[in-house]
Amino acid sequence: MKRVLLALGVVLLASQTHAQGLPALTATGDAGDTSYTLSYQILILMTALTVLPSLVLGMTAFTRIIIVLSILRQALGTQQTPPNQVLIGLALFLTFYVMNPTLTEVYNSALSPYLDGALPATEAIERGGAIMRGFLIANTRETDLLMFSDMANLGPYESPNDVPWSVLLPSYMTSELKSAFQIGFLLFLPFLVIDMVIASILMSLGMMMLSPVLVSLPFKLLLFVLVDGWALTLGSLAATYSVGG
Repeated sequence: MKRVLLALGVVLLASQTHAQGLPALTATGDAGDTSYTLSYQILILMTALTVLPSLVLGMTAFTRIIIVLSILRQALGTQQTPPNQVLIGLALFLTFYVMNPTLTEVYNSALSPYLDGALPATEAIERGGAIMRGFLIANTRETDLLMFSDMANLGPYESPNDVPWSVLLPSYMTSELKSAFQIGFLLFLPFLVIDMVIASILMSLGMMMLSPVLVSLPFKLLLFVLVDGWALTLGSLAATYSVGG
């Protein structure tokens, strides 16, 4: 049944495209306009979709957020609660929140003029890249940037626009990993103290067969709820980013 519905959808899409004559991609040259076929358009779209996860991981706040949330779950000792799907969804929505000013600026300055035909594709890509570059540089440690620049024998740079993507992207990822583990370490400390206190009490009472993790779990959950841990964690994560420019 699914295959039949998929086939019907493809036929309807092809017939609608043929009837309207509306190409999704058009290249304009000196000899006139060249419209690409539907199969070629689908190929370009699928290629872009395969690159999208790498862009989300390497050019947004997703990496830091998902690592911190994973460390927090491990510190609580709740095993698979919240499940991975919930953590990824929460990280994605918080990423959209953090990236919203930057993405809005990209849309207003580059994408919208390009779709209206007021800006060529090359200039739109340059404008959007400059805005994303500003966000990445604003949230990258200078030491990481200098390390990769020295390894590539590049620099010094007169302006942020002179930093190549081959240096900026690994520098940003390295900085994100370092920040994520630093935040995770600070989150882990209070729960570690609770585990140590519970383990000491159980040993002093001679309850060697009772698992300290099982006893400390309700206390850790109670502490996390009393201090409004989710709001503090997510709010602090969002506050660690600067929009850039």
